[in-house]
Amino acid sequence: MTVNKVEICGVDTSTLPVLTQEKMRELMKRAKDGEAEARRELIQGNLRLVLSVIQRFQGRGENPDDLFQVGCIGLMKALDNFDLTLNVRPSTYCVPMIIGEIRRYLRDNNAIRVSRSMRDTAYKALRAREELTYKNGKEPAIKEIAMEIEASEEDVVAALEAIQDPVSLFDPVYQDGSDAIFVMDQVKDEKVSEEDWVRKLSVQNAMSHLAEREKGIIERRYFQGKTQMEVADEIGISQAQVSRLEKGALLQMRRFI
Repeated sequence: MTVNKVEICGVDTSTLPVLTQEKMRELMKRAKDGEAEARRELIQGNLRLVLSVIQRFQGRGENPDDLFQVGCIGLMKALDNFDLTLNVRPSTYCVPMIIGEIRRYLRDNNAIRVSRSMRDTAYKALRAREELTYKNGKEPAIKEIAMEIEASEEDVVAALEAIQDPVSLFDPVYQDGSDAIFVMDQVKDEKVSEEDWVRKLSVQNAMSHLAEREKGIIERRYFQGKTQMEVADEIGISQAQVSRLEKGALLQMRRFI
């Protein structure tokens, strides 16, 4: 019986090899000299790394086979561009490249459409961030990214925000074994307070006790913003009658609020 076997893209992951750092560097040197077999062995020996990365993107409804193939593209780009003269572990360089490739794939297949120019700016910013991180060994500031791609900081921030993956209000953010806490549980409406909701329910309850004509007058006056003259013309009575009925309706409603 095979333990920890996962079938993905026709690959039995339990049989994938694991390369030592010394073997990795040896294969990289041979691959950069144009040896195709060394490049193939190098890619094959890092497929487990791709598998570990795509686990971060579970729960998005994406086919894991598709993510694996996209991750492999990122892996190949990383291995082809890796600089052997730098004292950096290959996996340290490969992981952000694989993640970046998968994120680009997810953004291009996103249901939310972003303009081509903004998406291009975002991709330039992401590429610059990866290169600056690799070069300096730390995450660059927005100002550094903006200077690198010759764009304003505002444009960079707007572009990066525009291509963020959408979040469902029903995505769980925490679970301690019982009821989960969802995104919607942590979203606050700054425009409508709890008091507003209570007040609205109270008004609706009070209006339910009115006759149809009085209810219609209140709706037109306070929900549609019409004048007494406009209401009078609509329902075919005088403005004085509208005024009298409105006052009576308000007095009746106050008894229930």
